[in-house]
Amino acid sequence: MAIQVGDQAPEVLGLDQNGKEIKLSDYKGKKLALYFYPKDNTSGCTAEACSLRDGYEDLRKAGYEVLGVSKDSAKSHQGFIAKHDLPFNLIADTDVKLQEQFGVWAEKSMYGRKYMGTLRQTFLIDENGIVEKIIEKVKTGDHAAQILGQ
Repeated sequence: MAIQVGDQAPEVLGLDQNGKEIKLSDYKGKKLALYFYPKDNTSGCTAEACSLRDGYEDLRKAGYEVLGVSKDSAKSHQGFIAKHDLPFNLIADTDVKLQEQFGVWAEKSMYGRKYMGTLRQTFLIDENGIVEKIIEKVKTGDHAAQILGQ
């Protein structure tokens, strides 16, 4: 069963771009914008990451930390972070375990071909680790403002 609003987020989130284990408790007392995206260095994912980068200070002022997740490798994430000067960590969910827990690893369709892929969604988690909102229709170029409710 996928994680829903009101559910406790899992404690272990995965390994970041440096191989460091990231836990929910690392963000205790802060809100967390946990965003799932399909692939590093694609146009929509780059627009989304850059929107979060550009709005990062406003997000932090509102009490949020930002954490991205895709199935790309740690090495891919390192390049993506360096290329776009991202101030937040990215989880390398190469086995898609976290994506499955959150229900964002799903069947997609492009040009009539069906395949498994990552749904672009953001989970807003409160200071106690409870999911308080799920943004299912992400505006990639304006995602920071979308999280802040502007």
